[in-house]
Amino acid sequence: MLRYALLITLLSGAHAAVPPLMPMPAKVEPGTGRLAIDGGFSAAVSGVIDQRLDSAVRRVTARISRQTGVPMMPGTTPTLRVECSARGAQNPTLGEDESYQLDVSSDGARIQAPTVAGALHGLETFSQLIVPGAEGFEAPAVHIEDRPRFQWRGLMLDVGRHWLPIEIVERNLDAMAAVKLNVFHWHLSEDQGFRVESKLYPKLHQMGSDGLYFTQDEVRRVVAYARDRGIRVVPEFDIPGHTTSWLAGYPELGSAPGPFQIGRTWGVYENALDPTREETYQFLDRFLGEMAPLFPDPFFHIGGDEVVGKQWNANTKIQAFAKQHNLKDAHALQTYFNQRVQTILKKHGKIMIGWDEILQPDLPQGTVVQSWRGGESLAKAVAQGYRGILSSGYYLDHLQPAAAHYAVDPLGGAAANLDSEQAARILGAEACMWGEYVDWETVDSRIWPRAVAFAERLWSPREVNDVESMYTRMAAVSRWIEWTGVRHRANYAPMIDRLAGGNPAEPVRVLADAVEGLGLSGRKRPGFKYTSQTPLNRMADAARPESEVVHAMQLAAARRSPEDAARLTEQFNRWAANDARFQAMAEGNVLLVELKPLSKDLAALGQTGLKALEYLSTGQRPPAEWLAAEQKEIARMQRPAVEVNLAATRPVKLLLDELAKPGR
Repeated sequence: MLRYALLITLLSGAHAAVPPLMPMPAKVEPGTGRLAIDGGFSAAVSGVIDQRLDSAVRRVTARISRQTGVPMMPGTTPTLRVECSARGAQNPTLGEDESYQLDVSSDGARIQAPTVAGALHGLETFSQLIVPGAEGFEAPAVHIEDRPRFQWRGLMLDVGRHWLPIEIVERNLDAMAAVKLNVFHWHLSEDQGFRVESKLYPKLHQMGSDGLYFTQDEVRRVVAYARDRGIRVVPEFDIPGHTTSWLAGYPELGSAPGPFQIGRTWGVYENALDPTREETYQFLDRFLGEMAPLFPDPFFHIGGDEVVGKQWNANTKIQAFAKQHNLKDAHALQTYFNQRVQTILKKHGKIMIGWDEILQPDLPQGTVVQSWRGGESLAKAVAQGYRGILSSGYYLDHLQPAAAHYAVDPLGGAAANLDSEQAARILGAEACMWGEYVDWETVDSRIWPRAVAFAERLWSPREVNDVESMYTRMAAVSRWIEWTGVRHRANYAPMIDRLAGGNPAEPVRVLADAVEGLGLSGRKRPGFKYTSQTPLNRMADAARPESEVVHAMQLAAARRSPEDAARLTEQFNRWAANDARFQAMAEGNVLLVELKPLSKDLAALGQTGLKALEYLSTGQRPPAEWLAAEQKEIARMQRPAVEVNLAATRPVKLLLDELAKPGR
């Protein structure tokens, strides 16, 4: 623990010996000196001949050129040597050795890895080390030994509810690789969309996708793209529930009479496949047999979540079948369905994964259980001999702060009571990006940079858990990771410009920087129902899940040094003065008019903050009536409005709480 406290100091201090790294490596030893990164930079591979590693070296070299702005004209002596002992598996494989060692000195850098997977991770760490120095870009001398804590480190991306085209998928794969995530869980079917071309059953994509789907060639392209970055692709086709888009083209598979249309609204649908008809399993056998070769990974996700038994209970033929086979309820029917599907997948060389609703008596052994409902179901699954993956606590679509995800550990909670053999069956975890309230423009900002905190929890030693260090390093890595191509920061300015409607955007930006977006449960507008066709173009969509501006002010309000007080004063003045400009812009602008009360509240917070600083700096105690009134106003402002939180309340509340302490 002491060693990691020292590392945190080295990585987070004002004059850090090593630039902020994330995920934190298992071992970091700063050295003496700096390696210049200039136009002569080049890298060379030795030990193995592998296309993945060669292309990774070219890709990272090109990225280093972009992040430094230095054109690379490689010299004869390589700056970076990558020594890889063995290729490892042709495709990324669960449990392969992902370790590496990285040494940087003024004479050059060297990555040593037993497999290509480890070498890929070493390249990403080396890229993170590069910063501008007094004489140009450089990497500090350092010795790093690194390996992952968990073997399954995933990101689930839902492209069913809102279509996300291939370029979105690929740029997020690049960002995943940059922070050492190694599983891409691709959620490909939903009530609102079936997203893969089927040549055997073409009405799946023709009638279930609005024409928005991946061709089989595009699927192969994504799988190859991920493979070259050390990432496994696990597909999910959700069955037997969440299948309205299936039934749009093949209503005979349903448990209720059709016709069916693609879902347009959010929520849990009653539609489900009929688990009692042999034709259902014949269909699934052919379909899964068609999909299996597209995805070389042995794991295949069937969903299995949120199956509503209403249609099964109302169907006399299904009930007669259940009685004949001694299936007492809908859970038993789903277990029967899962058993049949598991046999089909096994025939096609696949291992079944499902959400934790599938954990019922007689679930076939060998199935992997993914827990979204809580750590208790994960612990229960592994105690019964199943392998498990945790997603509870890692739902990015809820827009919780990074600290909330950072505090969740796959081996914490109920899992802490498992014995070593049971705990070993917890493979790792996946962060989940469900698609109700994201589109091509907003999805990156809902994943990054918070997924970096998740990645560290899965990769780094458990003792790496200092929250403020995490936020300091995440802020730097958030900027670095955009060099991979994700646009969680780049898309912010255009969305603010849209809200401003051609006017100078600064008043809108000041307000946007002071609020935070609400997640799935908070997206509610009186008298309005969201659909898959609702534009996502309001402040609620532009606002980030966490405000960097407000977080920095919270730290300043907690410390209250003279420098902090100056920063707070500057920002409070900005808030107080912003409303006059904002109100003028909002007139006649449909996207801004709903924000007018919020802007007034921000101005009031600025005034309150300035007054609180005045009381604190003079040592005066504020009138009790003033303090009580301001605390009441803060409580009101903390309630969500127009689908955002006014995060700016937090630093002001800290100052008021200090003023309210007895003895002041």
